[in-house]
Amino acid sequence: MPDALLLSRLQFAANISFHILFPMISIALAWVLLFFKLRFNATGDEKWMNAYRFWVKVFALTFALGVVSGITMSFQFGTNWPGFMNTVGNIAGPLLAYEVLTAFFLEATFLGIMLFGFKRVSNRMHTVATVLVAVGTSLSAFWILALISWMHTPTGFEMRDGVAHATSWIDVIFNPSFGYRLVHTMLASFLTVSFLLMGLSAYRALRNDATPAVSAALRIGVIMAAVLTPLQIFTGDMHGLNTLEHQPAKVAAMEALWETERGAPLVLFGLPDAETQSNRFAIELPGMASLILTHDIQGEVKGINEFPNAHPPVAPVFWSFRVMVGTGVLMLLVSWVAAWSLKRRSALPPILLKVLVVMTFAGWVGVLSGWYTTEIGRQPFLVTGVLRTADAVTSVPAGSIGLTLALYLLLYAVLITAYISVVFYLARQAGQAGAKTAEPAAHGPRVLAGKAATEGGHA
Repeated sequence: MPDALLLSRLQFAANISFHILFPMISIALAWVLLFFKLRFNATGDEKWMNAYRFWVKVFALTFALGVVSGITMSFQFGTNWPGFMNTVGNIAGPLLAYEVLTAFFLEATFLGIMLFGFKRVSNRMHTVATVLVAVGTSLSAFWILALISWMHTPTGFEMRDGVAHATSWIDVIFNPSFGYRLVHTMLASFLTVSFLLMGLSAYRALRNDATPAVSAALRIGVIMAAVLTPLQIFTGDMHGLNTLEHQPAKVAAMEALWETERGAPLVLFGLPDAETQSNRFAIELPGMASLILTHDIQGEVKGINEFPNAHPPVAPVFWSFRVMVGTGVLMLLVSWVAAWSLKRRSALPPILLKVLVVMTFAGWVGVLSGWYTTEIGRQPFLVTGVLRTADAVTSVPAGSIGLTLALYLLLYAVLITAYISVVFYLARQAGQAGAKTAEPAAHGPRVLAGKAATEGGHA
């Protein structure tokens, strides 16, 4: 049986992988809901309120699973990683507390008004509640990303008797990687939601729901994705340069670069082999890694050999990074094709609608692969240069951890299946109501696309 360290890592990875899916939707979807509400207030057009009513249900379901999985995940700091809180709890504790306060006091409280207050409070109060929930989701992200970034690039502290104490909370929060990670993560959330908007709207269109609310949501999703995907690629490059400066071992693993060299090649494909420290079946572009990372084709890039016993496993980081990049390129291609179709005021063909449905949760693929890149890339440390993962693990027997890991995986498989099923069920239910007032069934998808193309002045 694997040891407690590996099982604890797998268990935490399973928990965080499940949990992160839901905040990555709720953060941006809260702002999209606010946009819908403000458009309704400004125009009085019912399509915006109808869009709000549908998507607030998706938000509530997402928020509920995010809160529950987040609580479960936080327990593991005590059960699986007692050394983490014992060593850096003076810094991690307050940041986690601020995240919980904003999540519960702003999001959970005012979400009730968003859901059930349509006829119980004034329209102004309902709008204020939507604003506060949107602000709350972003504040939660702010605090948790401050902690995660500090774990990667710790500053503003000192060690006393093996325990970290903050000397400057400004430096703790605004550590060297925080700004890049915050922007990159927020954009990832908006891209995740943009494809969710497009996917569920396309699904309803294919079921002959051509109501204006669906058309509006589709168009907003296309615009968001087409604009934000290239911006995300740019910020990702900036984040990579920051990582090269502060965590060069991670970059070496991302590039599967075993030896320090000038004019380092970009490995498009290969099978990293840790035993031989080489890439089998490698397909490389000479000098391109140096050009991308240093903006000099002969620039020097450090290899894994520079970090003996202090570098992450190469293969997982190498492949997760490529999945993330590949997903981003695919999102760029699909969003621009959709935007081009709307720009020409032509109908979205059924094949494109089907592609959008398939890519409904494409954002999750990009988020998870990016998350694995950055978090596995931090190994063998929990806090870079301060606390090794092996020094923080629990003394609980491996068998007990293995049992709970199996139960977690089973539960999460059921919950993620249920979530996706319910989301599409909500879309079908809304579509059945919308189809009653839509144009003839045979023309549903094309009518929707045509409307989306002509409603730009109202979006």
